[in-house]
Order: sequence, then structure tokens, then C-alpha cells
Amino acid sequence: MNPYRSDFPILNTKINDKDLVYFDNAATTQKPVAVIEAISKYYQEQNANPYRGLYGLSVESTNAYEGARQTVADFIGAKSSKEIIFTRNATESLNLIANTYGRMVLKEGDQVVASISEHHSNILPWQQITKEKGAVLSYLYLNETGHITEDEIEQKITGNTKIVTVAHVSNVLGTIHPVESIIKRAHEVGAVVVLDCAQSIPHYQVNVQELDADFIVFCGHKMLGPMGVGVLYGKENLLNEMPPFLTGGEMIEYVYEQTATFAPLPNKFEAGTPNVGAAVGLKAAINYIQKVGYDNIKKIEDELTDYALTKMKEIPHITIYGETDITKERCGVISFNVDDVHPHDVASILDADGIAIRAGHHCAQPLMKYMKVAATCRASLYFYNTKEEIDIFINSLNKVRRWLGYGD
Repeated sequence: MNPYRSDFPILNTKINDKDLVYFDNAATTQKPVAVIEAISKYYQEQNANPYRGLYGLSVESTNAYEGARQTVADFIGAKSSKEIIFTRNATESLNLIANTYGRMVLKEGDQVVASISEHHSNILPWQQITKEKGAVLSYLYLNETGHITEDEIEQKITGNTKIVTVAHVSNVLGTIHPVESIIKRAHEVGAVVVLDCAQSIPHYQVNVQELDADFIVFCGHKMLGPMGVGVLYGKENLLNEMPPFLTGGEMIEYVYEQTATFAPLPNKFEAGTPNVGAAVGLKAAINYIQKVGYDNIKKIEDELTDYALTKMKEIPHITIYGETDITKERCGVISFNVDDVHPHDVASILDADGIAIRAGHHCAQPLMKYMKVAATCRASLYFYNTKEEIDIFINSLNKVRRWLGYGD
């Protein structure tokens, strides 16, 4: 029995009178009691508007918020908590970078390089800013197993490249991209790297100094934390150069009738009342992940992923996309299709058995077109899942084509 399941109350839920099998962890993870209780405790005992009050409760709220910031800084190995900007989600963090740093440095003829497997959140902001600046958005393409090759990195990241933006892990294929090589090549040509860690940081330790990443983004809800809080890490010198993204309360130093001076980091990028409760929840999620341990998380997930892939390969009429060898660079995100059955139908049939998977283009339509498919099914695993759940999933998957009238 998985020792962590009892920490997640929602896993006891019934769906269509069946035990919930939750395989949509790449979309959002479930929350342990420790996170739920931390958020509840904040609202019961510490809730006040931070920074703005001299009274005790406001000071406690401020300390809770800044304590969460320091926890995030320590978690990713940042030099200073000033390099941690809280946002609503990873999408907002990416938009912030594109609309401040991107707008500041890009000019006509410059190049932004992304991977073809990016989530729309890491494509659309760069489409907008490159069009505005007359720059070019180019793509790193994948080989037949879903990997970015060294040759592709060398050929696509050139002297014209100013920004490289890439996901650490593909949200569709589960491929772990060679970010160390990408960062090294980008820095050789003088480019800055934006690393989307939304899919990697729930599963792997990310140290920004070891990677020498210029910017990284991630969100709380994919790593056991609440929705409504995201993180932008940036090297302090870069953040200091960038203009504010949103303006309003708390991000100012002084406002005159016709001009204003802005607060120092990190407040310059955090206009308005912050989501303190979500930041507190993120801190609790980080503490929980560290208690479980990344080595333990990887061991459990590798075993589950290998078991699931092995079982799925035995089912006729199943196509699995990307890398299927667990010893290669991949994690527990499995995209697949059932012959002659639309992914939405697969998801609906599995839902009848209490199984939650994702179906669609996964906010990655350029990748879908590159793969020559309109949509896929996606099962994504986390350390609180079990082999017994995979057996339920496989049994249900075996019935999909027969349920629709096919003979096998």
C-alpha cells in the first residue's frame, strides 16, 4: 500500500460509484492535508492585508508571505529571496518576462527560440512580442522519440538568438529536455534562457544556480500547492533592469502627479494585494515534497511509469507517443490514442469507471500538428498513485473499442 495516499483526502472520492483513479496530475495535483491545513490556519489566525498595516496581525501576514518567499528561494537555490516574484501562475510569469524583458531587448531581426512541444502559455506571449518588434520566433523540433537533439540545438540557437524559452519537461510527451545543453549553447551566443519548470519541479530538484538559468517559472497547483500562486525566478541583475509589468499599489516608492518611482525587488513586480494564503499553501507543499524526498518520488514514479507502459504495450490498437523506454529521459506523462476512437470518447468511457485522464490538444496545438494528430489521451502519474490503479486503468482501456462495437 502506498504510504502517502492517506495524506490526500480526495483520493477517497467516489466517481460514478467507483473509486477515483486520478491520472491527470500534469494538469493539477491533489493537495495533502498539510497544505489544506496551512491555508486554513492562515485564514483563521493570520489573515490581514500585508505590508500596509502597522498593527500586529498585518505584521504576521507580512511575515507569512515573506516566509513563503524565502522557502521558495531556498527550494530552488536562488541567491536571494529578492529574485523570487510571486504571480498568479506560470502563465502570468511567462507573460511578465515577454512583456518586460522581451520588449526591452528585442529588435527587428532578432530571434526567439522555443521548442515545438511548448505549452501555448510559452508560445503566445512570444508570438505577440516578436510580431511587435519585427523579431523571428523559431522552433527546436523533436526526433522520433520526442527528444531535442544536440544537432538541433547547435543549428537553431545562433548569433541572432536573444531569448531561448523551453519547457524542462513536455506536458504532452513527458520528455525531459536537455536543458543543460540548451542553456550552455544559449549563453555561448549571448542569449538569455527562460525555463518553464511547471512540469518538472513537482518531480525533480531544480537548482537555478547549478543550471545557470536566467529565468525559471512554475506554479503551485502542479506541485501539491493551491491554485492562484505562481513563481518567477530571475537573476537579480536582469530583474533590476526590467520595467514593471503591472502597476498599482505596493509596487511604488513614490507617486507624483505625472510620474512615479518604483519599489525595489521583489515588490516592483507585485502590484496590488497578494494572495498570501496561496503563498502559505505553496510553502507547505514545498515542505511536504521535501519530506517525501525527490529520490523517493522518482523511484515510485519510475516504477509506476514502467509498469503502465509495459501493460499498455500489450493492448492491441494503442499508439503511445514519444519515448517508451523508462531508462531514457522521460517522466510519468503518457500520451496515447486508441485506434478509431476519439480521445474524448476514450476519456468519457474511462470516466464511467472512475478514471480521470486528460483528452484533447493539451494546449500544445503546434506539437499536435507536428505529430500529425488532432488530439491525444494523456495519463499522468504522481507518487501517490499505485499499480492497483494502473490495473484498473488497463482493464478499462481494454474495453474501450468493444464498448463502441469493435470486435477487439
